[in-house]
Amino acid sequence: MSIEALQRIISTLANKNDEIQNFIDTLNQTLKGVQENSSNILSELDEEFDSLYSILDEVKESMINSIKQEQARKSQELQSQLSQCNNALENSEELLEFATRSLDLKEPEEFSKAARQIKDRVTMASAFRLSLKPKVSDNMTHLMVDFSQERQMLQTLKFLPVPKAPEIDPVECLVADNSVTVAWRMPEEDNKIDHFILEYRKTNFDGLPRVKDERCWEIIDNIKGTEYTLSGLKFDSKYMNFRVRACNKAVAGEYSDPVTLETKALNFNLDSSSSHLNLRVEDTCVEWDPTGGKGQESKMKGKENKGSVHVTSLKKHTRSGTPSPKRTSIGSRPPAGRGSRDRFTGESYTVLGDTAIESGQHYWEVKAQKDCKSYSVGVAYKTLGKFDQLGKTNTSWCIHVNNWLQNTFAAKHNNKVKALDVTVPERIGVFCDFDGGQLSFYDASSKQLLYSFKTKFTQPVLPGFMVWCGGLSLNTGMQVPSAVRTLQKSENGMTGSASSLNNITQ
Repeated sequence: MSIEALQRIISTLANKNDEIQNFIDTLNQTLKGVQENSSNILSELDEEFDSLYSILDEVKESMINSIKQEQARKSQELQSQLSQCNNALENSEELLEFATRSLDLKEPEEFSKAARQIKDRVTMASAFRLSLKPKVSDNMTHLMVDFSQERQMLQTLKFLPVPKAPEIDPVECLVADNSVTVAWRMPEEDNKIDHFILEYRKTNFDGLPRVKDERCWEIIDNIKGTEYTLSGLKFDSKYMNFRVRACNKAVAGEYSDPVTLETKALNFNLDSSSSHLNLRVEDTCVEWDPTGGKGQESKMKGKENKGSVHVTSLKKHTRSGTPSPKRTSIGSRPPAGRGSRDRFTGESYTVLGDTAIESGQHYWEVKAQKDCKSYSVGVAYKTLGKFDQLGKTNTSWCIHVNNWLQNTFAAKHNNKVKALDVTVPERIGVFCDFDGGQLSFYDASSKQLLYSFKTKFTQPVLPGFMVWCGGLSLNTGMQVPSAVRTLQKSENGMTGSASSLNNITQ
């Protein structure tokens, strides 16, 4: 090998050494950058996580670990590469020093031997096998975070808004068949609403609910839709107030403006002050009592408007204390044309209602005990005599059921009778159209027409009942059923009349 060749090798080694040193410097800078950038990223990460709540701590810790692992990985790669380069540089410097000394050898043989050794060592030198490109960069941007969108989302989190007050639509509300359907809507769409609360109460005052109304609000909770139907109601007040409020998961909103719906119906009790002494009367129940009159008649003579004999076995029937709009107790308002109502006596086992019907259409139902042997249901003028029986005068109309000796079912008026070829229903519905002069009887369940009287009522009428060996219970506070109203409009040949009874003697 010539001197020129060795010098070229030495020049190459020197350049390589410079290159390696430069690379070492680069690695050191990269390592420093990794440290600095990692610190900066951790600082930014801390700032991001500091803006979040403690529930994000677990996520934060996981991301910190990822950065540290990446830092450790890159640091390990660069430290390994840096160590290799230092070793290569050390070996290269030693070889360079050996090659430089070889130039001073005088003996050709020793020089040749040294040159071969230098050549072999250069060939095998690690400096020439090193990659002078960093295995990793100091770029840590792949681990940077940006929580601006999340922060924006968190900044939009607010308290759930209080739902606005719903609006009840009176036009969509329906009162029929002792049921009330209440419909409402929201003034604007609110997808946060979970359910509604409907409140109602009975009242005899029109217009807005009164603060000191005698009734408390009843509550129906957890209504999912915007409509609700209350069914099976007893209409024992003129009106009902309704209000509704919307609820989300956190809070209930304001009440709607209250709405008042008319629920007027005929409410009456049985007048125990004038009932036959053999009848035990309590509110809407009457029961035959064969021992009721014994020893009582002498005590009752000369006494007006006293209560009936003490009731010991009648079932209690709850009744509202709110008076009917036309409530007229016989004891408080004398019947037309006579003084205080005389007690029915003799074989007139009769009791009248305590409320007169003077106008309008009304409906009530009657149910007899299963073992009741004889009973009548109808209406009568207030002037019905104390010995008069329902259907045997021109002042009373009724249907009569007889289950004693032989079974008969008939319509009666003015001592005339018309047999009815229908099955006696479990409950009898009574429809009285005072202004239209009509009294009709129905199967209360199927609304089948049983019989209908056509007349002209010239005086107020009272619901009337006769019972012997059994008992009756009444259901009042009822609207005229829709089916009955429909049948009244299309009533056909099934309808009888008072005149049709004139030629039929009992």
